[in-house]
Amino acid sequence: MKSYKAYCLDLDGTVYRGTDAVPAAASFIKRLQEKGIEPFFVTNNASMTQKQLNAKLHRFGINTVESQIVSSAIAAAKYIKRWYPGHTVYMIGSDGLDQALAQEGIERVEEGADIVLMGIDPGITYGKLAQACLEVRKGAVFLSTNKDLAFPSERGFLPGNGAFTTLVSVSTDVDPVYIGKPERHMLETILHEHGFEKHEMVMIGDNYDTDILAGINYGIDTIHVNTGVTPMDEVLEKEHQPTHVLENLDFWPI
Repeated sequence: MKSYKAYCLDLDGTVYRGTDAVPAAASFIKRLQEKGIEPFFVTNNASMTQKQLNAKLHRFGINTVESQIVSSAIAAAKYIKRWYPGHTVYMIGSDGLDQALAQEGIERVEEGADIVLMGIDPGITYGKLAQACLEVRKGAVFLSTNKDLAFPSERGFLPGNGAFTTLVSVSTDVDPVYIGKPERHMLETILHEHGFEKHEMVMIGDNYDTDILAGINYGIDTIHVNTGVTPMDEVLEKEHQPTHVLENLDFWPI
């Protein structure tokens, strides 16, 4: 086991499960911070702001700064600022995405947009989806925060952002660029903004299909923890293996 400069942790299933902390992750983060290493928190959740996510971590006894939290909303806004500076955005989403765009000084418009950006929106309507389709058909760049087709709630699995993005994609026959895991963009944001090398980074997560594949796709080391979505025995049967497979983060020495 090697030491890294950038430990990138998934949140739900890795650091916490809903309203409960994962104890091994909380103690792991504390051990990192005692060594002077501030981990990054990487989540596909585009609905919450950095401040809201930071407050949730604080409730679990985890203290960090907002700049260490990278959501798919934050990564999307930074992606637009880097690759499409000065371009306008038609957005479907909620507070997390709206604030991320505002932080980067990106202008939102209701029509005639250069870019269509989709994130989860509890207030989704036919009108919003129709406008997104019209903008894409007129030539707007099509981006989406993540491809999650469903997400868990206390009522069961609800439609995710990927479901609505697919609707626009099928209607317009245009494939979007997805920003969230398992794509590389969120990890690329961390490397680009903080000056790391790939061999200095590791992605830690419980979900093979998002967290681990994101690290593999980007070419960095990965640690799968058996605390959430993908059971360890299932991971061990995958063609492309994580760098490390652990029961939990108590087994990782620092």
